Amino acid sequence: MPAAIVTARTLYDKIFEEHIVDENSNGTVTLYIDRHLIHEVSSPQAFEGLRNAGRAVRRPECVLATMDHNVPTTSRASFKTTAEFIEEAESRIQCETFEQNVADFNIMYFGLGDKRQGIVHVIGPEQGFTLPGTTIVCGDSHTSTHGAFGSLAHGIGTSEVEHVLATQTLMQKRSKNMKIEVNGNLLPGVSSKDLILHIIGKIGTAGAIGHVIEFCGSTIRNLSMEARMTVCNMSIEAGAKAGLIAPDEKTLRFIDGRPLAISSERDPKGWAKATQYWASLQSDLGACWDKEIEIQAEDVSPTVSWGTSPEDVVPITGAVPRPSDFTGAKRESCEHALHYMDLVPGIKMTDIKIDKVFIGSCTNSRIEDIRLVAQLVNGKRIPQHVHAIVVPGSGLVKQKAEQEGLDRMLVDAGFEWRESGCSMCVGMNADVLLPGQRCASTTNRNFEGRQGVGGRTHLVSPALAAAAALKGRLADIREIEGYEKVVARSKTSVNPVKISIEDDSVQGKSICEQHIEIKGISAPRSTVGSTGMDRFTILKGTAAPLRRSNIDTDIILPKQFCKTIKRAGLSKGLFFDWRFDERGNKRPGFILNRTPYNDAKILVAGSNFGCGSSREHAPWALLDFGIRCIIASSFGEIFYNNSLQNGILPLIVEQSVVDLLMEEADAGGELEVDLTQSVINNSSGQKLADFDVDRYQRYRLLNGIDDISITLELEAKIIDFERRTSLRTPWLAGPCHSRRSESLEELRLIPEVVQIDAASCKW
Repeated sequence: MPAAIVTARTLYDKIFEEHIVDENSNGTVTLYIDRHLIHEVSSPQAFEGLRNAGRAVRRPECVLATMDHNVPTTSRASFKTTAEFIEEAESRIQCETFEQNVADFNIMYFGLGDKRQGIVHVIGPEQGFTLPGTTIVCGDSHTSTHGAFGSLAHGIGTSEVEHVLATQTLMQKRSKNMKIEVNGNLLPGVSSKDLILHIIGKIGTAGAIGHVIEFCGSTIRNLSMEARMTVCNMSIEAGAKAGLIAPDEKTLRFIDGRPLAISSERDPKGWAKATQYWASLQSDLGACWDKEIEIQAEDVSPTVSWGTSPEDVVPITGAVPRPSDFTGAKRESCEHALHYMDLVPGIKMTDIKIDKVFIGSCTNSRIEDIRLVAQLVNGKRIPQHVHAIVVPGSGLVKQKAEQEGLDRMLVDAGFEWRESGCSMCVGMNADVLLPGQRCASTTNRNFEGRQGVGGRTHLVSPALAAAAALKGRLADIREIEGYEKVVARSKTSVNPVKISIEDDSVQGKSICEQHIEIKGISAPRSTVGSTGMDRFTILKGTAAPLRRSNIDTDIILPKQFCKTIKRAGLSKGLFFDWRFDERGNKRPGFILNRTPYNDAKILVAGSNFGCGSSREHAPWALLDFGIRCIIASSFGEIFYNNSLQNGILPLIVEQSVVDLLMEEADAGGELEVDLTQSVINNSSGQKLADFDVDRYQRYRLLNGIDDISITLELEAKIIDFERRTSLRTPWLAGPCHSRRSESLEELRLIPEVVQIDAASCKW
């Protein structure tokens, strides 16, 4: 007999295929999810859905919860309860609701009184919750961060958060494979943040739509784990579903001994089995790539953004571009961005003065980042007009930095030293830019209003942020005296935050200690009671034209409207900064404020519509306004999925069709979108275009059926998959880190960090 043909596979292919519970004939896959991270912004409506349907969390031991987006970063020295500490009413309600949800559903939670609390994408790796070969999701687009460990990690919307909580699975389609290979040595002063900004500038924010990126090459292998996390963190800004880096010895050293991970010391045999499996997590020689990009590390310079998209970048030694440098929609976007950013074309980037510096976010808030900044500014002083804050990514990062004296270096240089949280990255808390203020920021997005209404953001590395703080303007790190020694020292200083099981320095409150009453799972598992959604068959209505490309979710619905625990009532915030002026009056020029478009049911938009955040609030706002269909040549992937989850039809058509429909929309005529026949007609019933919709999604929309109801029919297959997986990869059986307790006194006896016997799953 002929030998079986073995197909070479990519790392993404291997992880994806090993997590398939069921596959439909049309390619829709029920994918098992190993790890689920949740926070306060994208989960309230998911828990509400579980309660309404009478469903439980299927595997609470595989969920880790923390608060990060809304939380104040001011001192917690006097912290007692969330209710007393958070002053802003909407934030407080959202956070209190979150605490009640994790208590009711028995989920491990790091609250504000716990030193393990922090940004969700910092604490996952820090605790060893993030492991190679796993599937990881979170209601946050920057879940791609965890791909640095060789895990398939991506953001999801709230409906999908509910789906994972209820079924431990997701309905997925295969992504394409993209390889970005970087070889050579990064020049002195050039960091992983500069590298990923350079990549996004090269391929664009839509360059990886539909793909999972694997970053490889000698440059990537030489990066620290923190630096790899920065690269994977921003793969979403290139439009990718996820970013991956194959695990190696550096990965294993980072994981070994972490509280929620298997350990070579505690379980030598289990560790040997795990590492043998992790060694197989490499793309095979001869694997097929749908797209390949090669980059030489020496071509990357310290990089800074100038516009309102992460693709709007130039070397720090460069100048603000001119609209004439671009054509088509990009030229129009450049003009708009320059107006918003109040920049003169052609001026040097280093001539741009700044008001604030922000060092933090899930991109750059780890000990490596803070150590570098502190050493660069040590013994120096920032100008009085610069307000600079440093926000560590977790309480443990903060503790480590203080043990090394980094906080004192920063404070002596004029920086504010804060508590952990998302802070100024998303501006959902008190840390915001005022209108017109300009900030050098280590975060990941420079969208309009992202860091505060009217705020202007320049994306930079921690090194460039330190240089900007010292100079009072955007500045090259190479202007800073002694930078060579500091940078060289940081590359040899491999000392990530790490705590052992016996570390008694972790003194935060245990799992749910802040709750007076500890409740168990309140809802029995049930397959009935699905909320479903409205059917979509034939939609006829006014179509509004929105010609701009890269309309992001922060523009669709600014973050201040996301501090809600309900899905309804969000139309008031839809395109808020475009619909209303500073006094709250409608802007007569904006399309949705004009008749007949103020009653639009359809949007015809530019490419990459809905890029950015995974927050499902953007589709909720569109739906609340009355919009049921969006037509564009491409979409942000998470937004596309979120729209389908809510009965909104996102149609991907050729640009020539978009142009034709724009003309119809400009004339004020109605369009008819007929899903039963898969055609778009004008108001007279004349066919303008055909369209394709995935068969499974078409079935769901036509019948108003939600994913959870369908998935729960696969209960037997899910159970079988879990049984087989527990034998093949026992270290993924779940940390068993959550349990019910009848008394607060008994709960206090639970150790802060738990020793886990992975085989027997006991305390």
